[in-house]
Amino acid sequence: MKYLGRLTVMAAAAWMMTGCVQQTKQAEYLGVDAAKAIALAAADITESDAVFTTAELEEKNGLSYYEIDFTVGGQEYDYDIDAISGKIIENQTKAVDDTAANEATTANTTNAASDGQVTLEEAKEIALNHAGLTADGVTFIKGKLERDDGREKYDIEFYTSDFKEYDYEIDPQTGEILSYDYDAEDYAPQKSSTGNSSAITEAKAKEIAVAQVSGATVDDIREWEADYDDGRLEYEGKIYDADTEYEFTIDGYSGSIISWETEPLRR
Repeated sequence: MKYLGRLTVMAAAAWMMTGCVQQTKQAEYLGVDAAKAIALAAADITESDAVFTTAELEEKNGLSYYEIDFTVGGQEYDYDIDAISGKIIENQTKAVDDTAANEATTANTTNAASDGQVTLEEAKEIALNHAGLTADGVTFIKGKLERDDGREKYDIEFYTSDFKEYDYEIDPQTGEILSYDYDAEDYAPQKSSTGNSSAITEAKAKEIAVAQVSGATVDDIREWEADYDDGRLEYEGKIYDADTEYEFTIDGYSGSIISWETEPLRR
């Protein structure tokens, strides 16, 4: 039994050390914007001329790097950049056909909006404003226009200096936040004056949820559940209105909305 106990302690210590190493590495990452600047400088291209198709953090064989792809004047530039040192690991340039170039230009709005479409930089600002953060206080690890089930959306991911991660999906036509969530693994439940954890009631959590949907009442909540995630109380549910489904998770102590997703109802 003592031997098994020592093994358990050793395993826990190893897990904690791994987490610390990962957090230290994250703190040293350049960020997507810095990696884009390195790629543009290497290609001798100005940002206003480039149409980015990929800008995100990747990992392969234990190496973290940024994949930066963009097109300019019928040429496609692909760069893999070390996430810590900024060294260019690999790069290639190839011609793209006119159709592909036009599709990339139409699909990507990093530098200029067309027909009132929201740019990637504007989408980042929308996410930051919603999270109550500023660009100088976060590191972006992903910013990309994607298509999911025939619907375009911006996928925005970033983390703060205390390693809280945020993930947003934003409609490129309207700027509406389609979904968001953040990693709250390090969250400590609030304490009352007596030292006990103070949870909000289900009624209060429902009020917080319906306040996010114009005209909604608690009667519009069709699914509801109180659950515990790593010992932390959370309220989960869904709200339905005429044409939209809203799925959410609310922190059971602070009342903060941990995640929120919207999806059109198919008739």
